[in-house]
Amino acid sequence: QVQLVESGGGLVKPGGSLRLACAASGFTFSNYWIYWVRQAPAKGLERVSSINSNGDGNYADSVKGRFTISRDNAKTTVYLQMNSLKPEDTGAYYCARVESKGGWHIDYWGQGTQVVVSS
Repeated sequence: QVQLVESGGGLVKPGGSLRLACAASGFTFSNYWIYWVRQAPAKGLERVSSINSNGDGNYADSVKGRFTISRDNAKTTVYLQMNSLKPEDTGAYYCARVESKGGWHIDYWGQGTQVVVSS
């Protein structure tokens, strides 16, 4: 079955860095786009970044220049390198698989990993 497992969250001071990982299994990983989506406390979901099957990344304006998405198809893992972290980056970070059949939509989510940026 499809599984997405995030790791790498934690507590970091403003200006610090974290690298999140999303380990995927149960499907042909290289064929799929993957999103990183976050939810800040008491706020809605925000798509932070996406990566296509070719490894091309896209970013929300709020993280552009600070976050870098990448994928290792051999390890079936997507990474999110987060630098220059700000308190407003605090939230639960989820990776999600994007299905193109029947229209672009997220069909599987990971369980999430918590990121707290605080001094």
